[in-house]
This record gives sequence, C-alpha cells and structure tokens, in this order.
Amino acid sequence: MSGQTTRTPSMGAGHERRVVVVGYDGIELLDVASVTSCLDLANRLGATPAYDVRFATLSGGAVRCDSGLELHAQVALRNVPGAVHTLVVSGGLGHAAAAADRGLVGQVQRLARSSSRVASVCTGATVLAAAGLLDGRRATTHWNYADELATAYPAVRVDPAPIFVRDDHVWTSGGVTAALDLALAFVEADHGAERARWVAMGLVTYLQRPGNQAQMSMFVRARRPEHDVVRRVFDHITAHPDADLSTIRLAAVAGVSERHLTRLVVEHAGQTPARMVRHARLEAAATALVTTDRPVSSIAKATGFRSGETLRQAFNAWFGISPTHYRNAHRRR
Repeated sequence: MSGQTTRTPSMGAGHERRVVVVGYDGIELLDVASVTSCLDLANRLGATPAYDVRFATLSGGAVRCDSGLELHAQVALRNVPGAVHTLVVSGGLGHAAAAADRGLVGQVQRLARSSSRVASVCTGATVLAAAGLLDGRRATTHWNYADELATAYPAVRVDPAPIFVRDDHVWTSGGVTAALDLALAFVEADHGAERARWVAMGLVTYLQRPGNQAQMSMFVRARRPEHDVVRRVFDHITAHPDADLSTIRLAAVAGVSERHLTRLVVEHAGQTPARMVRHARLEAAATALVTTDRPVSSIAKATGFRSGETLRQAFNAWFGISPTHYRNAHRRR
C-alpha cells in the first residue's frame, strides 16, 4: 500500500523465526497442517534461521476441527510475547464466530502490531478483516466466501481469484490447499527459490505455482446446465470453440430469439452467453497448453481467438496469468 514501508524480519528466541499459527473451534485442519508441515520440512532441509512454529488458541486449550478431530494448542495467545516474525490465522467453518470473538480479535491485533509478516489462510481473512488489518488492502479468501467477506468488510479490496495475495507485509491465501502455496512463498521469501524448490519436491507438490493463478482449476468445467435449451447451447459451444459463437448464431442453434436465449442462459447458467463462450474457449485453450506442444498462436486459432496476443490478453484478464506462464507452471513438477 502507498505510504507504508516493508517491515524487516524479527527473530525469535535463539535467532529463530517465530511463527504463531492461530486456531479456534471450527478450523480446517489442512489450513494448519499445510503451513506447519511446509515450514517443518524447510527446517529439516537446513533453513537458517529456522522456523519456531507454535499453534496458539485464545485459551491455550484444544480446539475442535471441522472434521471433528481435536487439535491441542501449545500456548495461549495472551502468553505469546511480541516480536513474532509470522502470524498466521487459519480458516475454517468457525471463522465467523472467531471474527465475532473480541478476545481473539484483540489478541490478533496485539500480535500483528509487532509481527514482521501477518497472514491468513482461506476464511481466516475474516478474522484479519475484523481486526482492521485488511482495510484498504487487496486480499483474497476462499472463492466461495469472497462475496461474504466483501459485503461484511467494504474497506477490503477482495479479489476471489488468486491463490494468494501479498500486500506489503500482509499475505492472504485462497481455500485450503492454497495454504501450501502460501507457506512455500514464505520459504522462498525467507530462504530463496532453491530452498523452496527442495521443500516442494519433498512435499510432492507444485514447485512454483504462481500466486496469481486462479483458485478454481481451469480443468474443472462448469456443471452442464439442466435446462434443455441451455444445455444444448453449452454442448455446442464446448464442441466447437473455434466456430461462430455469437449470440445470434447460438440463438439459431437453440431455436429461440436472442433475447430469450440470453434470459435462459443468465437464469440457468448464471452468466451471459458471451461470458459462457469466453470461459469455454479459455478452458479449451488451457487444456491444449498443458497437453500439447502446439504454439500459442495455433492454440488460439483452434479455440476461437483471433491471434496469440488476443488469447494472451484474455488469459491474463480472466485468470491473471499468461498462457506461457500457465503452461510452464503446470509442467514444472
């Protein structure tokens, strides 16, 4: 953000990077484990200074995860001293209740004031927002809760698309396994890309999945509409991405007027015909980028884009990443 300065790393006891992971009833276990396991492996691979990771709750007692498992805390939040290097608030179905807990929010505010890095995983962003730590910042959360966060906290610039977002010293990530990408980004920022690469290899995950890659996989197609007319149009689009897919042509395929088609598609697919076409073409292009070696210009022509540059612009606008970057990221394992 403008007018803010990047904070310098602070060290915990023994010149370690102290990391506090905040939990509460209704947390998602993967939100916690993705961060703690990644940083633990970084330590075992020789990260110096090492991470001193502690799981903390408001009372210092156990919390119940979404799955029903209990997770025991190592420390009460009130007993965590200042000078925390990284403060991470986990997400989970209990995020709304946690954000309404003044004691929890107050402790997060206190620790954030002396933390070099403040972060949230998934819906943990709700707690950061309740603490005022996301005001005026760009932030992300689980795509399914983005509208809820934006409505409840209008001062936050919510972007539901990226896997994670960094705004100065405040980091937020998307849903669940995006926590692993967030933690790998921590390792890279603290210890360099090569260390992060070895940690990713040890975890058998993507080596460098970019933060601005879309949370929702481009290979997971939208569910086929149930309405007969809309389904027929949807199938025609996905089968012929390089054809004339103007609304007037799709209306002819469906045997209805343009106006009626638009109304049906919006009602049963939640988007306009043009947006449905754009999404289908981008999915087809994404599939071809990873499964073939064809040039981007050839893929663009086969999926209904006028040129490679047109595809690049559409890709960046929709998913926040270039076609070439997407191809490289999905092939780099």
